[in-house]
Amino acid sequence: MRKILFFVFALLVLTSCNGDKKSNQKLLSESSGNLNNLSVVVDNDLWQGKVGEVIRDVMAAPVDGLPQDEPLFSLSQIPTQVFSGFVTKNRTVLRVEVGPNKTSSVKFGKNVYAIPQKVVVVSGKTEDEVVEQLKSNAPKIIEAFKSQEIKEKQRRIKLSLLKIDTIEKALGIKMELPTAYRIAKKDNNFFWLRKDITTGTQNIMLYELPLNAIKQNDSLVQQVIKIRDSIGQIHIPGPTEGTFMITEKAYAPYLFHTTIDDKPVIETKGIWDVKNAFMSGPFINYIIEDKANNRLLVIEGFTFAPSVEKRDYVFELDAIMKSIKID
Repeated sequence: MRKILFFVFALLVLTSCNGDKKSNQKLLSESSGNLNNLSVVVDNDLWQGKVGEVIRDVMAAPVDGLPQDEPLFSLSQIPTQVFSGFVTKNRTVLRVEVGPNKTSSVKFGKNVYAIPQKVVVVSGKTEDEVVEQLKSNAPKIIEAFKSQEIKEKQRRIKLSLLKIDTIEKALGIKMELPTAYRIAKKDNNFFWLRKDITTGTQNIMLYELPLNAIKQNDSLVQQVIKIRDSIGQIHIPGPTEGTFMITEKAYAPYLFHTTIDDKPVIETKGIWDVKNAFMSGPFINYIIEDKANNRLLVIEGFTFAPSVEKRDYVFELDAIMKSIKID
């Protein structure tokens, strides 16, 4: 009998705890803030010293593949003593704590002050310990915030989706695309989508290649460039006869290995150009290894937006392309 009563009591306690967690979640308000705008909670003296310098070097480092330097995140410094109320509701928060009782560490929190939210707390007994934690954990911290912002952008995109049944059926994919885009060109299984923006266009290309079209060797970047340039010559004409999109020769593209939809991906970022014309801009290219369908699936986004900053345009393209699911 005692065992039964103990079991019932334990069950009630667990149920009560779970209920408290759910009620706490409900009490949290919705997060806010512009995309890629990071709140940095740090005292003024630290911000103005070496800790602040490292934070700016890491979190406001130039984005790879843009024609001009633009920061990974736009930083808003908030002194610790005023970090309360609506100020705590930003979607991404980096908090720095220095003191004799602090442990040298980096902690990742979720939905601490609002929903959805990512909070990273970097702490240490001294400024040097904090600096070391920031430097050694920079990739993890950046990825945590980037992932949160991609999810938020994808959430916003889902509010108004374009039906792309033709593309999905032809390529065997699912992809979330805003209604502002349109199919500009279809040629067999090649698709070019466009969206007009204030100063130019947003563009996405999708097409297939044979599975063996890319060799994993030292010439990988050159192989990607060759493929891009051949596709540009066939499908992406410039403003006058004989002009077409190519890869800018003056800037070597950045190349990474990543995954999308749990599949190996070659990621290339760089600058596109138009042969014999004064047009250029950033691109991001994903070559997805789709062994199940015996092919490489290529999806590329490129922006034409002269005289304005391009980080957020490329970010939108990236969020769209990372939504792809292969049947």
